[in-house]
Amino acid sequence: MGNSTSCCVSSSPKLRRNAHSRLEPYRPEPELSREDTGCNLQHISDRENIDELNMEYNPADHPRASTIFLSKSQTDGERLHLTHIAESKQHPSGPMRRKYSSCSTIFLDDSTVSQPNLKYTIKCVALAIYYHIKNRNVDGRMLLDIFDEKLHPLSKLEMPSDYDKHDPEQKQIYKFVRTLFSAAQLTAECAIVTLVYLERLLTYAEIDICPANWKRIVLGAILLASKVWDDQAVWNVDYCQILKDITVEDMNELERQFLELLQFNINVPSSVYAKYYFDLRSLSEANNLSFPLEPLSRDKAQKLEAISGLCDDKYKDLRKAAKKRSVSVDNLKVVRWSPAIIS
Repeated sequence: MGNSTSCCVSSSPKLRRNAHSRLEPYRPEPELSREDTGCNLQHISDRENIDELNMEYNPADHPRASTIFLSKSQTDGERLHLTHIAESKQHPSGPMRRKYSSCSTIFLDDSTVSQPNLKYTIKCVALAIYYHIKNRNVDGRMLLDIFDEKLHPLSKLEMPSDYDKHDPEQKQIYKFVRTLFSAAQLTAECAIVTLVYLERLLTYAEIDICPANWKRIVLGAILLASKVWDDQAVWNVDYCQILKDITVEDMNELERQFLELLQFNINVPSSVYAKYYFDLRSLSEANNLSFPLEPLSRDKAQKLEAISGLCDDKYKDLRKAAKKRSVSVDNLKVVRWSPAIIS
């Protein structure tokens, strides 16, 4: 330690050792610019939020982005036309009267976000597909061959020459979807996931659904949604029993290309699912396709009370698990629990 030629000869930053252990004056290196170092990056505060940009274009991925079908249904003339038809059929004598709850009577429907009504959910999904076709963008977007019904027909009947000129009616779309759901015994939740996959396909592949491809696009979305959502999925060969003239090879190719166009993104967050469910309800309200309301009976009230009791017991168990056996009064934190739907 007392040797003057130790490693601590000089602590001054102006002197440094060369390869021959001789001291030479320190020459500061020239400062390199950002272009020279290749680190020409923006500050994080200057960068654009990628998620915010994608939200506008990927409504099937982000819960805060508005759904495409709801924006396309805002055509006032078309909506009023459907509303007038629905009112005239259901109530020929006059306009339909809306039911409101009172102190003595509470009106509820049997559809919830966890257990939607199958019939009316399929009707709403068919209406959403109808608006997609009716108000599609006429900008010359490409028509993929795998979805072209002229190249891959679902029936042996000869396609008319103007098959791609006439838009299908809502009843025709509903009948096609209902047939598949009834024969395959699919659930209402599967219908909502089908709509999510359909809009995700239109966004990712940058295509539009039109009279020439709507059946095969809907079929591919139902096929994929049934496999992702249901534990006991319907096999591709089972759909060949429903659609007699389609082959298993065609179903397999449809599924494969559908997945590739989705970039194998089949995840549906709970927040996105809930957004589509409530937007479908908004669509039904705007088009006079409301879910049927029934007075709250004593039995149903008891069932709701029992369900809420089970949820309350579950939160009590969570509160007990969160509490420590001994805590200091200075560090005591009260955990407040409130029932909420989170993503």
